[in-house]
Amino acid sequence: MQCPFCGFPDTKVTDSRLSEGGQAVRRRRGCEACGRRFTTYERLEVVTPLIIKKDQRREPFERAKVAKGIARACVKRPVSASDIEAIVDTVERQLGERGEREVPAAEVGARVIEALRQRDRVAYVRYASVYREFKDVEEFAAELQTLVDPEPSKPEAK
Repeated sequence: MQCPFCGFPDTKVTDSRLSEGGQAVRRRRGCEACGRRFTTYERLEVVTPLIIKKDQRREPFERAKVAKGIARACVKRPVSASDIEAIVDTVERQLGERGEREVPAAEVGARVIEALRQRDRVAYVRYASVYREFKDVEEFAAELQTLVDPEPSKPEAK
């Protein structure tokens, strides 16, 4: 592997270990030319489908874009960077397992929303408010009510 600092074409692996629950290999490397050290990760490449946007454009799935949206929703919340990465990993894996060439963006958003709902309800509401584009305060209040009372009350039988 080429050194990212000096461009020397060959670096030496000083340490390898499994990371991310066995889903990746973390390698510490050292450059023999400049002496600097860096870390690389080796992951299984999951072939993900194209994402069909609202305007019918097709874009490749971008982990960084999904992670950035989740991170925005999690500002000042007790959601760690590793939690965000785990959500993105799960969504990416689920999309790959579908085996379809194209997936609507709404499907990606729905999977992220569900993961956030289970992890942090405030981050969930933040993400959902942007993603679902609530038309008015009543729609937003109705969504909040599902968090307070997930089971709609049923009339009592007399």
